[in-house]
Amino acid sequence: MSIGEFFSRLGGRERPEAEPEVETPAPPTADDLRTALDRAEALVDGGAAPSVVAARVRRVTATVRDTLPRLDVVGLGSDHGYSVMATATDYLPEAVNGYLRLPRRFADTRPVDGPRTSLMVLVDQLDLLGATMDRVFDAVCRDDATALVAHARFLDAKFGHASTGGGLDLAGSGAAVPAMPDETSDPGAGHSRTDDEAEVGPPPGGGVGGGAGADASTHDHAPHPGPTAPPSTTPSDTRRESATRFPPLAPPNP
Repeated sequence: MSIGEFFSRLGGRERPEAEPEVETPAPPTADDLRTALDRAEALVDGGAAPSVVAARVRRVTATVRDTLPRLDVVGLGSDHGYSVMATATDYLPEAVNGYLRLPRRFADTRPVDGPRTSLMVLVDQLDLLGATMDRVFDAVCRDDATALVAHARFLDAKFGHASTGGGLDLAGSGAAVPAMPDETSDPGAGHSRTDDEAEVGPPPGGGVGGGAGADASTHDHAPHPGPTAPPSTTPSDTRRESATRFPPLAPPNP
């Protein structure tokens, strides 16, 4: 027994007992949230709820599933992380269960909030949850999208048309690159003879036996005459030539 306890008992005072420690539950993991989403979808499966309710529930769960991989970045302690966690574990199942606890006829036909029935109240709640989860999903993906745009602008400024800092000057600094020839142009267009050059005949005095006094340099550079077409013949000329080469045979002697 300690001295403090001795004097406490001597004075008639009991030492207060220590308060038990309250264990704080661990935050749900991504697998726990997926399990909660599966239970919420099971509430409306099999026709347990109208199609308008089932479609909105699946819209909310699909958006939450897409957001779960980003919770490790934003953290469950953030506003967006807490909204996702609370929607999967509390807000969504509680809204659906509150509707399912009512008889279907009463929930779908009796006004409970002004002109709105319980079904209309549930549909408005699910629309609000769906729009909220869409905004959360856009917000948690915005940082990565912004970083991607910033990196793209950096690359464009470094290697794109906005700067020549990353370009390769293969021809030398300031050197002009010669233009490539036009593939559609005719390579031999500059070397073709004109019609006037093709029709020019032999030089004067350049006939047979008349080239003795002609200038050799002029004769060498004179354009060569083109090929001469053969003379045209008629059927009568052909028969005359045949009769000359092959005379008719004389009749045999009697």
